[in-house]
Amino acid sequence: MQNIGLIAGNNRFPFLVAEEIKKSGDRVICIALKEEADSSLEKICDKTYRLSIGKFQKIIDALKSEDIKTVIMAGQVKHVKIYSAVSMDWRAIKVMGSLINKKTDTILKTIACEFEKDGMCLIPSHTYLKHLLAQKGLISGLKLSSNENRDVEFGYKIAKGIAGFDIGQTVVVKDMSVLAVESVEGTDECIKRAYQLGGENSIAVKVAKPNQDFRFDIPVIGINTVNILKENKIRAMAVEAGVILILDKDKVINKAKQEEVTILAI
Repeated sequence: MQNIGLIAGNNRFPFLVAEEIKKSGDRVICIALKEEADSSLEKICDKTYRLSIGKFQKIIDALKSEDIKTVIMAGQVKHVKIYSAVSMDWRAIKVMGSLINKKTDTILKTIACEFEKDGMCLIPSHTYLKHLLAQKGLISGLKLSSNENRDVEFGYKIAKGIAGFDIGQTVVVKDMSVLAVESVEGTDECIKRAYQLGGENSIAVKVAKPNQDFRFDIPVIGINTVNILKENKIRAMAVEAGVILILDKDKVINKAKQEEVTILAI
């Protein structure tokens, strides 16, 4: 048995990681980020520290005090929180001051290096959840028409392009035209904007970056994604097979079937 450090953001992802770590027989020492993590996470973790995103040295010290050698980051941290006036300690200021830019990849890779300096290895966030990765094929709903499949292929190329520039990982297309491109606002808001601009029956496509670093950034969909797709009358969502996590996979598939939402992995 070993202590695994879990740095938790928002949504269901950290809950699922914590549950699977415990099933494996290891203990979960959670750093629940004050600005993001659900307080009920404490109920399933062996020990929890609630710390601010900006208190980087305190996060390191807490993990070291628990003899943590392996760390997993799980759960969304909204980009606006990183750029907002979060009170930072000296180490966080030093890290942010060393950045050549403030792209997500740059920030997180720099943070990963800081963990390594203190003898901690950051492992892929889906290490315990590989059974939840989307498998190629139709996951729920009706098959697409030939025109809709062309939209999927078109959207996939666009999504891969913007992902390569670390802009976002989701696009919404319709009739071979781009309605919305994800940026810092996230997938849900991208989908909502697409509906406002293009109406119903568009196609959402979500991919991984060409060189995705799964230690701290893996694209996910979940129950809320299905709700957003339904509310905004999206015809289908295509996700990249083998790299997109479907959180609470069985529940998502059942919900999508119930709501007649098409999801496929390509």
